Amino acid sequence: MFAVVRTGGKQYRVAAGDKIVVEKIDGEAGSSVTLGDVLLAGEGSDLQSTDGLTVAAEIVAQAKGEKVIVFKKRRRHNYRRRNGHRQNHTILKIVSIGAAEKKAAPKKAAAKKTEEAGAEAPAAEA
Repeated sequence: MFAVVRTGGKQYRVAAGDKIVVEKIDGEAGSSVTLGDVLLAGEGSDLQSTDGLTVAAEIVAQAKGEKVIVFKKRRRHNYRRRNGHRQNHTILKIVSIGAAEKKAAPKKAAAKKTEEAGAEAPAAEA
């Protein structure tokens, strides 16, 4: 199964076991990350619905890219500027592609609080 996910403003086609290099994501090496912005999923030429689909990944390493030299020059004006830049990257290993785990417990607790608040309000008016 494959999926197309969006992270860091770019799109990546991934499958279980793939390693990808993405823009920096917070976390230590060995921690797990969930990519929830799945644009497309399928197996072979068959496409599936992406509702509630997530991609689980593990951070392999935090690294820096190659150095890029930025050189500016204006002819005949004695103007030269040299600057360098190294972009931070995160290397991810895709663990699995599957449905997101739903957390229903907080919603039930919030519903109980609103019911209790509603029951106390009429009692206070009487």
